Amino acid sequence: MSEISVRPPAVAGQFYPSNPDRLRREIARYIDQASLPAGLGTVRAVIAPHAGTVYSGPTAGYAFKALKQVADGAGTVFLLGPAHRVAVDGVALGSYRAFRTPLGDVPVDVERVSDMLEHPALYSRSPGAHDFEHCLEVEVPFLQMVLSDFRLVPMLFGRVDPKQVALDLVDRVGQGDLVVVSSDLSHFYPYDAARRLDQGFLNALLEGDERNVEAGEACGRAPVATLMKMAERLDWEPHLLDYRTSGDTAGDRSRVVGYASVAYTG
Repeated sequence: MSEISVRPPAVAGQFYPSNPDRLRREIARYIDQASLPAGLGTVRAVIAPHAGTVYSGPTAGYAFKALKQVADGAGTVFLLGPAHRVAVDGVALGSYRAFRTPLGDVPVDVERVSDMLEHPALYSRSPGAHDFEHCLEVEVPFLQMVLSDFRLVPMLFGRVDPKQVALDLVDRVGQGDLVVVSSDLSHFYPYDAARRLDQGFLNALLEGDERNVEAGEACGRAPVATLMKMAERLDWEPHLLDYRTSGDTAGDRSRVVGYASVAYTG
């Protein structure tokens, strides 16, 4: 199909280093510094933040370190995030055969995308939503560092019922597939207020309280709610791996953004 192309990086050099050697070193450092709980189990999905790596990279390292255990068995990664820049009805899947980063090209699972597009009530191509969107792109270099061979299904959420997407995905995600949700937490509150808001959101997530998650402050609350509903159906269990804010990493504490890494096992 003539419209199928490679998506070039939109935020390399802004959200993460554009030099491949520097990018590898930085991501490797974040992953090496993360420590996981003993006996975590088989990881099926993670939630990771998507700010600039200097801010959220230390927390993201926990989520992607958790994925290293499935490095040889990964198939397709369903990568879910919120559409920040373009209004979308449903979930935008794009018109790409690969996502490009400074570390190389990651193929899109075009057969799965084509099959999903047979359900227009939920999915559309909407490539314009992807063109300048950062939330999926920043996760791809981390995936490239921990998975040996995988394909992507890039999913940008707009106006859509997370429960309906979850019910559709539970029949699509196979035993060797992974789900990665890209989301930051609260935005631009003073440090102590942000931590209170984020703790409430994370408590709701860990308790399976979808209503309070969907009412929460996270920019990716719809993809998070989708994963929660999937986890309920598939008997996956959430584990909080790390939480901090930009005030703990590279920012001041007057206006912070919250970040968490969560793993689902099953």
